[in-house]
Amino acid sequence: MNLSYFIAKRYFLSKKKKSFINVISIISMLVVAIGTMALVIVLSVFNGMEDLLRGLYGNVDSNLVIKPAKGKSFEYTDELQSTISELEEVTYITDVIEDNALIKYNNAQRVATVKGVSQNFIEEGRLDNYLVFGDLKLKEGNINYAIVGRGVQYDLSINPKNDFHTIQMYFPDQIKPGMLNPDRMYRLKNIMPGGVFAIEKSYDENLIYVPVNFAEQLFNKKGKRSSLEVQLRPDVNVIDAKNLLQRMLGENFQVMTNDEVHGGLYKVLSYEKFFVFLTFSVIIAIASINIFFSLNMLAIDKKKDVAILTAQGASRKLIRNIFLYEGCIVAFTGAFTGLFLGLLIVLVQQEFGLVTMGMQTAIMDAYPVKIEWMDIFFTILCIILVTFVTAVQPAINASRNITLNEIQ
Repeated sequence: MNLSYFIAKRYFLSKKKKSFINVISIISMLVVAIGTMALVIVLSVFNGMEDLLRGLYGNVDSNLVIKPAKGKSFEYTDELQSTISELEEVTYITDVIEDNALIKYNNAQRVATVKGVSQNFIEEGRLDNYLVFGDLKLKEGNINYAIVGRGVQYDLSINPKNDFHTIQMYFPDQIKPGMLNPDRMYRLKNIMPGGVFAIEKSYDENLIYVPVNFAEQLFNKKGKRSSLEVQLRPDVNVIDAKNLLQRMLGENFQVMTNDEVHGGLYKVLSYEKFFVFLTFSVIIAIASINIFFSLNMLAIDKKKDVAILTAQGASRKLIRNIFLYEGCIVAFTGAFTGLFLGLLIVLVQQEFGLVTMGMQTAIMDAYPVKIEWMDIFFTILCIILVTFVTAVQPAINASRNITLNEIQ
């Protein structure tokens, strides 16, 4: 308040005081508009990224994943298979054995996740749109083939067209007391490179698909599976199917949806989005301080007019509302201008993709954006709250500091 009076005495008591107040109001509107526009755009980018990841995972991963409630693997019996396959909702059941192994190719080596899958994984066509090199096959005759991620291919310089080099996979074997021969401390299996896929960084840099029988021998898990991936009919409700399977399989198994499997990633995105919203809300609140000062200055400048209105019978409530409405007009004009510009930019990006990723290896050429109306609602709600907080105090002060002496 003292600062407002100081500025008023310094600038408002001059001939240019009205134009100065107008400049402050315009600046306030611009700052609120820019903050609102930035908030709408950033939230839309987060929505677009989440939608993109859900689309990728939804295409590549199965609808449901069945895992053991305890341990890393379970016995896969004919009874268990028939129990699941008898459900009308189920179209495919993919056997999975998954673990980490040391991968060598030529003179390069690294650790990667080896995922053994049954042949129907290829039949489902989950990788059809993501093959970038080679052939999409796991077995041809008696020869086993591996489908590797692009990141693994780059690290090891794997060439699927080179028939003279195989991929060597090492996995620790059961080490017994007194075992001195290092060759017996691990299992070694060779496999030919078949194709290269590119889905998303976490997949491309870590994952190798191999036939499930090959993985059984590598990991020494004959008759066991790490998980079962269940594909459902398109018209089936995933949650209902999950609950049904969970009741049938009992407590020894855990049935998870695709969203639950990647729940950690989606939570991180939600937290990031929340903190971005919080940060930009604080920026808008700081920007709204201009409204606070401009209303205080206006109250000082209009003391005589306020006194005249009071003498004519205007109540303190009316005076307070006049200044409160003035603050709302400034804030909402800026907010809705920013909202309009933000939505316009997002729609243009959706339609034409003007802002690109700038990388040849990117999943999409342009940044994905998506408008969610709940974000718009909370943005407007935030601006209303900030406006009320910044405008109410100057309005109250203007209604209190009424002296009829100002008329003279």
